Amino acid sequence: MNKIENFKRHIEERNAVKIIAGIDNFNKESVKNVVSAAEMGGAHAVDICYNEEIISMVKEMTTLPVFVSSIVPAELANAVRLGADAIEVGNFDALYKKGQRVSADEVLNIVNETLNLLNGEKTFICVTVPGHIEISEQIKLAEKLEEMGIDLIQTEGAATVTPDKSGARGLLQTAEVSISNTIELTRNISIPVMTASGITTTTAPMAFAAGASAIGVGSCVNKLNSTIAMIAVVKSLVEAVSKSSKQQLTNV
Repeated sequence: MNKIENFKRHIEERNAVKIIAGIDNFNKESVKNVVSAAEMGGAHAVDICYNEEIISMVKEMTTLPVFVSSIVPAELANAVRLGADAIEVGNFDALYKKGQRVSADEVLNIVNETLNLLNGEKTFICVTVPGHIEISEQIKLAEKLEEMGIDLIQTEGAATVTPDKSGARGLLQTAEVSISNTIELTRNISIPVMTASGITTTTAPMAFAAGASAIGVGSCVNKLNSTIAMIAVVKSLVEAVSKSSKQQLTNV
């Protein structure tokens, strides 16, 4: 079973965990630490920026499937040729921090151009649906992406929320938008949904209860200064997800 097929199996089992180094994280040492923590912590995939040297480095150091994220079609197509196991249109949080917004039409244009550049080459493709657009528009976009043969949809929303509480309540506020988007999307499309943006050990089980088949986790891991701490968080995430998955199977 190749790397991406193994990830698909975890999607089918609804317990997949992807660790995100960051679409704008070009610090090799930082990316290396995040990827190492993901592997040692038992995650099922890693997500990195588009950078030829970083892609090469990560491919050599991990057995996990490597997602490369970008909003530039030429970069996404070239990432496949450089050995990426999957490509992702997104993550957009880094753009939001700069005050930029991505529309549904822009997402479709990026996807269409990327598919044209791939010229029929079979590639696992994930697309982030912008969390700031109206949910009805998110659903329409997701439906169009499903018709185009996209393999996985990723939700988001944390960048549109400013928590007014700290601790567990703040985490819930941050994750609420992405999880609610997951509920709406899974009701309207057949392809699997990955909940990302604001997902932590506390909120991960809620994402799966909302219908997610996978979670994408970034800042609660990649913002830590210690690899040991990163590994501990990844392990906690994987354990929380595994426990949630088993409970769901028991309840069926």
